[in-house]
Amino acid sequence: MQDIEPYYRWRDLYIADEDELSPFYGREYSEFEYTNTIYNYFIHPQWDYFGSSTLYLKVIFADYEMQFAVIELIGEWNDCINNDIMILKRDLIDDMVGKGITKFILIGENVLNFHASDDCYYQEWFDDIEDGWIVALNFMDHVLAEFSKNNIDYYLLFGGELNHFPWRTFTPVQLFNHVENVMTKRLTQ
Repeated sequence: MQDIEPYYRWRDLYIADEDELSPFYGREYSEFEYTNTIYNYFIHPQWDYFGSSTLYLKVIFADYEMQFAVIELIGEWNDCINNDIMILKRDLIDDMVGKGITKFILIGENVLNFHASDDCYYQEWFDDIEDGWIVALNFMDHVLAEFSKNNIDYYLLFGGELNHFPWRTFTPVQLFNHVENVMTKRLTQ
């Protein structure tokens, strides 16, 4: 797992630790010291700790004028034991929503498992963004099945082309426009 880095090709466009509006502003990273782990496995030091012992993230792009953010995740999303959604909502999402972000693209190809609790924080997140949306992009099928089984799919949108989408071939704005087009088509059907 230590070889899996957050996506870095957009770093010439956005770096969270250099964004004064980011909760990660001013954070310093080591390229050589591996300190964060998911269970007993070290992860690359560029991933951001946000309070969960099993789930890490990287805000790889945020545009406050267009009101969207792209967040890449790694690890095990565990609401049952660690209440990851509460930590994510309180320590990151609330801050971003307060700064105008209403559309979230969550990239989950490195999320290994999902363990549900209740859906209260998902509903709160969904309610907080009124005209926005939360898209789960490229999550593994068994994780999506757990989302559906636990009615998280009411708040996170996924499925179809969003499950196997070549997002790395796009710029952040192109990705946003494409996802927004998908969302518009779904909402008008």
